Amino acid sequence: MTTLGVIVGTRGFFPSSLCESGRAEVLAALEKQGIKAVILPVDATPKFGAVESLKEARACADLFIKHKNEIDGVLVTLPNFGDERAISNVLRWADLKVPVLVHAWSDDNDKLGIECRRDSFCGKMSCCNNLRQYGIAYSLTTLHTDTARSTTFTADLKRFVGTCKVVKKLKNLRVGALGARPAPFNTVRFSEKLMESAGISVETMDLSEMLGWVSRMKDQDGAVKAKLEEIRAYTDVASVPEYNLIKMAKLGVGLDRWIEEQQLGGLCLQCWTSLEEFYGVVPCTLMSMLSEKKIPAACETDVCGLIGMIALQSASQVPAALLDWNNNFGSDPDKGILFHCSNLPKSFFKGTKMDYQAIIAGSVGKENAYGTIVGQIAPGPFTYARVSTDDEMGEIISYVGEGEFTDDKLKTFGGYGVFKIEDLQELLRYICENGFEHHVAATRGQVAASLEEAFGTYLGWDVYHH
Repeated sequence: MTTLGVIVGTRGFFPSSLCESGRAEVLAALEKQGIKAVILPVDATPKFGAVESLKEARACADLFIKHKNEIDGVLVTLPNFGDERAISNVLRWADLKVPVLVHAWSDDNDKLGIECRRDSFCGKMSCCNNLRQYGIAYSLTTLHTDTARSTTFTADLKRFVGTCKVVKKLKNLRVGALGARPAPFNTVRFSEKLMESAGISVETMDLSEMLGWVSRMKDQDGAVKAKLEEIRAYTDVASVPEYNLIKMAKLGVGLDRWIEEQQLGGLCLQCWTSLEEFYGVVPCTLMSMLSEKKIPAACETDVCGLIGMIALQSASQVPAALLDWNNNFGSDPDKGILFHCSNLPKSFFKGTKMDYQAIIAGSVGKENAYGTIVGQIAPGPFTYARVSTDDEMGEIISYVGEGEFTDDKLKTFGGYGVFKIEDLQELLRYICENGFEHHVAATRGQVAASLEEAFGTYLGWDVYHH
């Protein structure tokens, strides 16, 4: 459950009755979306828990500090003009370092007399001006003024909750990188120091250490047998030899152990082609299973691709995948093919089965290439994102956007889907002109606005929203 600190603003001669009704309607809107509120009690101040004086601001800040570990974001609501200094002081003193959404109520044209007028239209500008002076980042509602009952405000809350989840997840994140970057993949180079400066720690492990763990496991070990049954229950394994399944189960146990010991929020690993040559399996299905359990797993040691997966999953609350921008689709300029060989989570597909990786099998042999999960991606909307480090500029850069998977048929292998994105050629030009990688993360659902706000407003990354 998401928890928001709520500040109700008020000022001077403006009617306090608006604070009472506004507070009640905002809290009802939050409750409807399953959002918990931390707010001053209604009798804590003379104007129904609204904040105006220095003393009231201090009381609100102290309340937020008490719940600091719970609060994911702050909603500022202005049922009348509001006192911008009190609001800014609450946020400065509480020092929560979380996203802030500023909402102002709409006036009724038939109620602009002194007893009913809000002037929140004006007060919102003063509030934002002071937040800017205080160096406090903030978000805005779609409409300058709105009611708490509107569909636009409901959508704003949903977007803001997604923003809060992304910021919270990325601020103190630990991810794992298992093995070296595959030698031909210069594209997945990144700056570990820039990631650390953003609060993202990368824990590394040599592939030989993981294989050392695995070599000590016995076929009859309880954890190995349990993982084997988990694999069988996850997808169709009818065409895969038992020997390869047992090897996968052992590797899966090793990955689970590493995740638990290092408290990892996701991992990426070297798979091209050390695991196949020297261990004899493809790890794709194991990675798919992890991603389906919302522990995102990326291949080719693509740490930045993994960060995109984690951000998307945080906003959408459903699994994310890593794909290649791979092919054109005929002559349609707004369509293309997303593909991997593949480790996509099961929920991306129409249906799945385990098979051998056709590309790698050409060099290591079919018997060493079992473990990929294959199928066509089910149609529906999706959000895509790419995070990268620009080492020359010393900054993290990104792009986000939305599209849809179509039901167009293909004859191919791996995990694949035809997609449609408006003005796709413009996006592809942007990717190439700015040197982004060929990998892109995706999730089912439409959460691009949440990522844009999280990346740009609160994490300070350069972000392009297509």
